[in-house]
Amino acid sequence: MAGVPRSHALRFSRLLCALAGTYALLAWLGRSYGSTARERAAALPGDAIVPDPHVVTDHAITIDAPADAVWPWLVQMGWHRAGWYTAHWVDRLLFPANRPSADRIVPELQAIDIGDFIPDGPPETDCGFTVEHIDPVRSLVLHSTSHLPEAWRRRHDVSLDWSWTFVLAPIDDRRTRFAFRSRWRTSPWWVTVAGRLVIVPADFVMSRDMLRGVKQRAEGAAVAVSGRGVTSGRPDPSS
Repeated sequence: MAGVPRSHALRFSRLLCALAGTYALLAWLGRSYGSTARERAAALPGDAIVPDPHVVTDHAITIDAPADAVWPWLVQMGWHRAGWYTAHWVDRLLFPANRPSADRIVPELQAIDIGDFIPDGPPETDCGFTVEHIDPVRSLVLHSTSHLPEAWRRRHDVSLDWSWTFVLAPIDDRRTRFAFRSRWRTSPWWVTVAGRLVIVPADFVMSRDMLRGVKQRAEGAAVAVSGRGVTSGRPDPSS
């Protein structure tokens, strides 16, 4: 760098290296936080929905609760349903029109089926997911083509095809491995580049919060019902 003192150039180079390293770490965590190599390599329900994705992310966590104590929290997810279990500050900052994520199992939100629409925004946006597959207490697959801004979706050359699979795998009679995978394909190229540069690193924060949010709620509910002499995390009709 002509005309720049050597010490300034050195500090600038170090800063660039630090930023590049931080970004690379966030991008890696955005693709794989909490998951193992075996989990990332495994075939999951819903993989065929987006057969040739530009991006695949896998995230997982171990929950100290049986799978049937975790499942009710998954089926009630959605905008103006139970939310997505992200941190309250995230909800307030990024999704002010949404409600805080639920801290209880909501009985009236427990019945979902293939073809149901799970909203992820106000009704006028048509933003949300269709339930493509459901295997109670094992797996849930959602699919969306409506998560780009509405003005973009009106253009025939702009698209997002996104599948989101949630899986519960029992470790033993009291612990569950909770994992989810997203696969998405976008066009044109600038949407794909923007997604990789921005959405993938940001997904680390969102996915980590979601994993922890489900874990805290399911473990808390399991402890509560265990204290009442109940062995399942299913909704208590008397509550």
